Amino acid sequence: FERRLLNDAASEFAAALQEVFYITRLRVAAKVTGEGMPKVDGRLSTHVLDTHSGRPAAGVAIELHELAGERTYHVASAVTNADGRTERPLIGERPLPIGRYELRFAIGDHYRSRGIDSGNPPFLDIVPLRFSIAEPEGHYHVPLLFTPWGYTTYRGS
Repeated sequence: FERRLLNDAASEFAAALQEVFYITRLRVAAKVTGEGMPKVDGRLSTHVLDTHSGRPAAGVAIELHELAGERTYHVASAVTNADGRTERPLIGERPLPIGRYELRFAIGDHYRSRGIDSGNPPFLDIVPLRFSIAEPEGHYHVPLLFTPWGYTTYRGS
């Protein structure tokens, strides 16, 4: 929203018109089925890998929150399977709401449950990853690779 405040009149008109077209497309897609309808679904997924053990991280609790100013809203909870993935996308089968989000991964519990010392209290307990969604029809894949002492992420495919 704030970046659009700097638009000149012609740029803002073009941006607003694109939003109207997008909303119309979503409404048509909700009412009409059949061949030729454009896809209007997005997808948010993750993959959690324990690089300390060299394997996918099974049993990691994950929470997804939407950030709106000073408030946070719980969107989804999941636990990773044997492949380090959630059984379903964290958001899927619908357009992704544009906004700011935070994934929270319970890494401390993961190592505690395996008897791996990561400090007391653990050096990493809950790992928060903040990111933004700008494309409602996009595929956002947010992997987490971690050890008891560090982590990294990227936007996957």
